[in-house]
Amino acid sequence: MKIVLSPNPYRDKGLKAAQAAARILNNAQVETRICLPFSTEGSNLEFPRHVSLSKMEEELPGADALVCFGGDGTILHAAKDANAYGVPILGVNLGSVGFMAEVEQGELSLLSKLAVGKYTLEYRMMLEVTIRREGRTIFSDLALNDAVVTKGAVGRVVEIEVRSDRVPVTTYSGDGVIISTPTGSTAYSMSGGGPIVEPTAENIIVTPICPHSIINARSFVLDHRRTLTVRIKDLSRKSAYLSVDGGKAFRLRGGDSLQIRQAETKTKLIRLTNRSFYEIVTQKLGRM
Repeated sequence: MKIVLSPNPYRDKGLKAAQAAARILNNAQVETRICLPFSTEGSNLEFPRHVSLSKMEEELPGADALVCFGGDGTILHAAKDANAYGVPILGVNLGSVGFMAEVEQGELSLLSKLAVGKYTLEYRMMLEVTIRREGRTIFSDLALNDAVVTKGAVGRVVEIEVRSDRVPVTTYSGDGVIISTPTGSTAYSMSGGGPIVEPTAENIIVTPICPHSIINARSFVLDHRRTLTVRIKDLSRKSAYLSVDGGKAFRLRGGDSLQIRQAETKTKLIRLTNRSFYEIVTQKLGRM
């Protein structure tokens, strides 16, 4: 069995958690590789000399699991790489909340269960996000959490139209819109007043960001088989951006059409405990 350990070096200082996990897994006769989730070139980060770092793109194809050390952002970043090879992910929470993480830093001993197959897989739906411009697809990405359209200029609002299978859902002026999965319902969508949805459900959630209308201020929970189209009505004197799972913002132009549908692929999360989603919500949100 081979497991890739991927620590966020800004969260896992000195890669201490990753090294502790490697010792636990190696003692259980599991082969491990430590791979950083992103390039640290140009940073002032220093790593222990005795730690050998491998390349993610070389180790993931033959891996049985990917263990991420950090917050939900680390898992979101890793999901795209892991899904390309069908590798399940296990999150170790080193952040402040960590809804997707299965274990806390003090529970690393649970990783020994991986060696004997004492775990289950939980499947999470993803969204396929594309931008069409003048009849061409100019952007495509997958979202485990959400796709967010936001205004660019301070003090201005944008007029947004959302359609479901070409049928109008809502139109409003505001700061933007969040299209999220059930997994992402406890992230930005929840902060915007959206509902909390069980992460294993299959729905598409539409949550407006600071709408300038009480009537259209509600979220919509749609069937997973819908195809959503989001348009910014007039960008002649304004700007708007798309961000997928908190990634780099993509600038939108007037006339661009954002299409969102359920992706064919799903993220596989490893479960080692019997904690229910409701226990996690109570624990995480109760301490915020």
